[in-house]
Amino acid sequence: MKYITFVVPCYNSEDYMKRCIDSLLLAGSDVEIIIVNDGSKDKTREIAEDYNVKYPDIIRVINKENGGHGSGVNVGLEQATGIYFKVVDSDDWLDQQALDQLMFKVRSFCQLKQKDNAFVIPDLFICNYVYDHLHEEIRHDISYKNALDEEKLCTWQDIGFFKPSQYLLMHSQIFRTSVLRESGVKLPEHTFYVDNIFAYQPLPYVKYLYYMNIDLYHYFIGRDDQSVNEDIMLKRIDQQIRVTEQMLTCVNLQVVKKKEPKLASYMCRYLSIIMSITNILLLMINSEESMLQKNKLWSQLKALDKGLYLKLKYTSMSGLTNMPGAIGRKLTISGYRVAQKLYKFN
Repeated sequence: MKYITFVVPCYNSEDYMKRCIDSLLLAGSDVEIIIVNDGSKDKTREIAEDYNVKYPDIIRVINKENGGHGSGVNVGLEQATGIYFKVVDSDDWLDQQALDQLMFKVRSFCQLKQKDNAFVIPDLFICNYVYDHLHEEIRHDISYKNALDEEKLCTWQDIGFFKPSQYLLMHSQIFRTSVLRESGVKLPEHTFYVDNIFAYQPLPYVKYLYYMNIDLYHYFIGRDDQSVNEDIMLKRIDQQIRVTEQMLTCVNLQVVKKKEPKLASYMCRYLSIIMSITNILLLMINSEESMLQKNKLWSQLKALDKGLYLKLKYTSMSGLTNMPGAIGRKLTISGYRVAQKLYKFN
């Protein structure tokens, strides 16, 4: 039995993938590591297959044509045999002590479930993550201790208020594999920023959560070609828009609100930050086309769900990115710069 499937999508990752894989191997034979080589043109495939030879009971390698990060996650989910599922990007890594604690807890829950099938186990483990500017020796930790009870099986009814910097990103989540499959989440190919879809769409299928106040995931910040680099994001604005559009349509928040009002409120806030980021990038481009794209996105939301449109445009953070005129644009971008300095997210 494999308790966790770690999926590592790789594209031209030869310079840093070993750090990632070595950190996962510390979990031992209770996990499987699926390395998805997404049509790399460097030594990624060779490195992955060397690991497979050394650790055949732990590591599997999938070689495929290039389809982008989301494609790698999709293939990994199709092939996963672990009870739980976690994506770890090839330039990131997990903390050893925190991983030991997570594995102990996952084993304990799963072993009790084996003895008594009626025993309830978490659908989603949540851990802290770290924005790690490794080369600058700067880190910024994101924890959830103010919003979630520590080491307690809980439901969405038990969650508290999430601060503006707190979102349940892919870095913080370990889903039950069956929950992901039930949710039908499938990420678009040849598209960056799809981790937001992955972190959002399955949430209504989660009944029980378990938060561990440990800094598990190290999210590396610092490569010039990284997808969260601002210049790269501006060039890939079409992909940011594509992700935003899918998030607006993949879940009916009115249905969620009837069953789980606190979850619906959280998901609405998540949509607000995604709309804010998309708006800000379009404002930075500041072309006639980008302004048309911005207006089109809001028009699509209005046609889809007028109530959600009104809430996001007039009573949430995303509304602040819609201030009119040159002064409004300047204030919006200035606010974004302040957030960059505070939270160091790129």
